[in-house]
Amino acid sequence: MSEIRLRRVYEEALPEDGTRVLVDRLWPRGVAKEAAHLDEWVRAVAPSEQLRRWYGHLPERFPEFRHRYLAELASPERAQALAHLQEIAGAGTLTLLTGTRNAAQSQAAVLLDLLNGAQTGDDPVEEGGDPACWQKRVCPNCGTLADTDPPTWCQQCHEGIPG
Repeated sequence: MSEIRLRRVYEEALPEDGTRVLVDRLWPRGVAKEAAHLDEWVRAVAPSEQLRRWYGHLPERFPEFRHRYLAELASPERAQALAHLQEIAGAGTLTLLTGTRNAAQSQAAVLLDLLNGAQTGDDPVEEGGDPACWQKRVCPNCGTLADTDPPTWCQQCHEGIPG
């Protein structure tokens, strides 16, 4: 079985990295494209701009970020990008790269868990989270959790939430 790794793009490239893929939406600050030693940049698998800004890399928001990001990965474009990463991983070592300071609490860490689960056939590791009964409070359009119960509309995108 191939190995999937997680590293910061700022770290020096190693021969054992295999295929190096940047999974951030934005190019990391201060890194020259040549110095990154990338094989690919798969922006399509990154979280939406809205989710990225909401998360703001606040550690207390990571469990909810993970939940919302996993939901985003079900969209056709992101699912196709995820399948592409699975293909790369099936061919050899894959190193997921991120510019995030805390790589362990980033979208790359979520992808690592997900891809490792896909390789072994296991479900990705669940880290607790909100009860399933709150699911009716999630806006199907943007993923925002409504403040009211039962919700009728989303405060973020102003779409109606079916009851």
